[in-house]
Amino acid sequence: MSIPSLAAFRDPTLARRLAATIAATIDPTRKYRFMEFCGGHTHAIFRYGLAQLLPPQVQFIHGPGCPICVLPISRLDHAIALATQHEITLCSYGDALRVPASHRRSLLTAKADGADIRVIYSTQDAVQLARTQPERHIVLFAIGFETTTPPTAVALHLARAEHLHNFSVFSNHVLTPAALRCILSAPAPQRLELDGILAPSHVSTIIGTQPYTFVAEEFQIPIVVAGFEPLDVLQSVLRLVQQCNRGICAVDNQYTRAVTAAGNRKAQALMASAFAIRPTFEWRGLGQLPQSGLKIAAEFAEFDAELRFSVTLNATKEVSGCACPDILRGIKQPPECQLFGKPCCPENPLGACMVSAEGACAAYWQYRTATRTTSLK
Repeated sequence: MSIPSLAAFRDPTLARRLAATIAATIDPTRKYRFMEFCGGHTHAIFRYGLAQLLPPQVQFIHGPGCPICVLPISRLDHAIALATQHEITLCSYGDALRVPASHRRSLLTAKADGADIRVIYSTQDAVQLARTQPERHIVLFAIGFETTTPPTAVALHLARAEHLHNFSVFSNHVLTPAALRCILSAPAPQRLELDGILAPSHVSTIIGTQPYTFVAEEFQIPIVVAGFEPLDVLQSVLRLVQQCNRGICAVDNQYTRAVTAAGNRKAQALMASAFAIRPTFEWRGLGQLPQSGLKIAAEFAEFDAELRFSVTLNATKEVSGCACPDILRGIKQPPECQLFGKPCCPENPLGACMVSAEGACAAYWQYRTATRTTSLK
């Protein structure tokens, strides 16, 4: 089977044709409020000017689908404490270094003050450091949704198999269905009026479409698993509009070239072997969510940094005036934050949503001058 080129999913003629079909399909007397859960979709919508292609009845609401953004300040404080209170090497993905923690501290400022903090590109980089520096303890600052959890599980299995006693993991992996349930079940006035959801793509390659059935069955909201390219997003919007018009609430899979109903069983088994579900875990903007986070399984307790290293933590302090929590819930748009652009910008980020490559504020800032003709020419 031949695989279409990437350009085929960005064809401007097809994009405009799809947009015209959506415009002809909508009911002009109603609104269609669709939340894109994933930050990758948010950036695609802005990068390709998709909102400008669509009729005003179709509104995008940005969700919490950025693992860096939803990481609470308390966990960043904990990571900084690990790096500064113990003689360890903390390994982190690059985005996490710039996210402000309490008192305008960050992993980057801790590194500047002398803490041994390294940027890595994969969990295997951290494992390799443990192999080559047996005299140094390596802590992997593990962050992410279900997409990045299996590689952390592989690292834990390798550490145990190779007896890398100088390796451990500070787990901050979280589960997306719990966040969806929180948003949909929020009490008034925080409850959003949603007509459909664009489910995350990369996450769905791991967990499949089955975990989203509660959205359609319990909350009576249609949900479509959408790919990241502009034609993917537009086709998924069309499918949501069609469901809304017909009064249907179902789980639909537009991203069939990568996602199945069952997902990646091997990756799921890896996750189950190395992690256990926490009774509760904090998300920035969403609070403590039950059954929403993963801790190191008991069989790998030796490699659990939280058990291995005690830390002293001060009271968490949020950035005054930052609207990241409301933006992550879809209650506010980035320009409604009093700090957006003045003084919060990519060069001086005051909130996580401006730091991450998938953050809504970063998308607004990067593509704030985008027009209908900017990207799809």
